[in-house]
Amino acid sequence: MVACVFTSHLLQAQDIRQRSCTNQSISQQVDSLKKSFEQSGFMVLKEASMTMESEFEMPVIVPMTQGAWYHIVFIGDPGSKITEVRMYDYDEKQVYYKKLKPELDGNIISYAYMPKFSEWHMIKPVQVNKKNKECCGYILLLKKVKGTNEGMPTR
Repeated sequence: MVACVFTSHLLQAQDIRQRSCTNQSISQQVDSLKKSFEQSGFMVLKEASMTMESEFEMPVIVPMTQGAWYHIVFIGDPGSKITEVRMYDYDEKQVYYKKLKPELDGNIISYAYMPKFSEWHMIKPVQVNKKNKECCGYILLLKKVKGTNEGMPTR
């Protein structure tokens, strides 16, 4: 009986793992954005494609260093009705929010961020897709490594 319950918990844990996805349109956008950011002195720290359930946030937790210049990019499924990103600092204070209607605004949320403290941040993208329960999303975390941070607002 104990083995059966333990096995059941293991199977449930596998169900909540983040799964990658493939979307040709998103892949082309990612390639173009990465090339552009690399030419501007940024390097990719983290990137991931992710299968997302419509109307459910997909938390992404990342460490950020005080005074470093970051750029966060989320590319949502072009078929989604709403794409939104929130970011929180370690104290769970919301430090960024953006909501798009992809048919009007496009499917890319991109923003610069310079943390005041070295701490973990949580990025929470969400999409609303009425046609598909599952949709594809892609997140990029980039860091400025060449040039200066002049003109970069501090948050």
